[in-house]
Amino acid sequence: MEYLLLLVGFALLVKGADFFVEGSASLAKIMRIPSVIIGLTIVAMGTSAPETSVSINAALTGNNDIAISNVVGSNIFNGLVVVGICAFLAGFRTDKDILKRDMPINIAISAVLCIMLVDGSMDRVEGILLLCGMVAYLAYMISSALKNRNPDGETKTISLLRSLLYIAGGLAAVIFGGDLVVDKACVIATNFGVSQNFIGLTIIAIGTSLPELVTSIVATGKGDSGLALGNAVGSNLFNIMFILGMSSVISPLTVLSESVIDAVILLLSSIILFVFARTKHSMNRGEGAACMLMYAAYTIYLFIR
Repeated sequence: MEYLLLLVGFALLVKGADFFVEGSASLAKIMRIPSVIIGLTIVAMGTSAPETSVSINAALTGNNDIAISNVVGSNIFNGLVVVGICAFLAGFRTDKDILKRDMPINIAISAVLCIMLVDGSMDRVEGILLLCGMVAYLAYMISSALKNRNPDGETKTISLLRSLLYIAGGLAAVIFGGDLVVDKACVIATNFGVSQNFIGLTIIAIGTSLPELVTSIVATGKGDSGLALGNAVGSNLFNIMFILGMSSVISPLTVLSESVIDAVILLLSSIILFVFARTKHSMNRGEGAACMLMYAAYTIYLFIR
């Protein structure tokens, strides 16, 4: 039964992401703002809903391993696999604003996370600082969106109401499908005697990142690489600043030494992704394949550890 529900979850993810991307792209046209802004905000926060639910619930129940490893694992997956697969399927030009603004911020926030984790805990003060960073980032993004509005606009394909319905319905399907996949994958993994930390870094992290993966692949297939890359980078920022910030405010988190190592790996992967994206201001299929191979190596390291 678990395997059948797992397939149902995947089906909801794929179809929900299709509607979600179409509604989001249409909304960007209606509001006359670049789709990359939508990807960095609405789409990023929407597809991070599963991570939000898992990590905050883990913090409430005292499962610190899952609260931290879910976010760190999801961010590594987003940077290396989500972006890597999109680049491998169809090489794309990287948006100049993402290169100059969002990817450097992503590296800086990942470095801040390493510093916060190195003392073995994340307290409420650190959580509040991360939440303040999230508010500042969103305020900057809204200001940027207002400045970069296109006065001529683009011909919208669907109405505003229909766009909002597509976004809401697609997001609901993506979140429900993601939860279903994670729940059933955890049941299957537990039956094989896998540890909680490993489950958090792999199965739950990958499962909760499926919305980002499917949404970005669908966006790339529709020729909207700006939304795809913005979704992955925006989700990583949201995961650290909001999800870990909120989790540590709710309940101070105890950090395992393995989590510090994983955070350093996250920082290194963020730097490598930035170098790839900056080279010729594009990502090609070779760089996408390299990202996926690095994630495969990381997974092997987790098995050995």
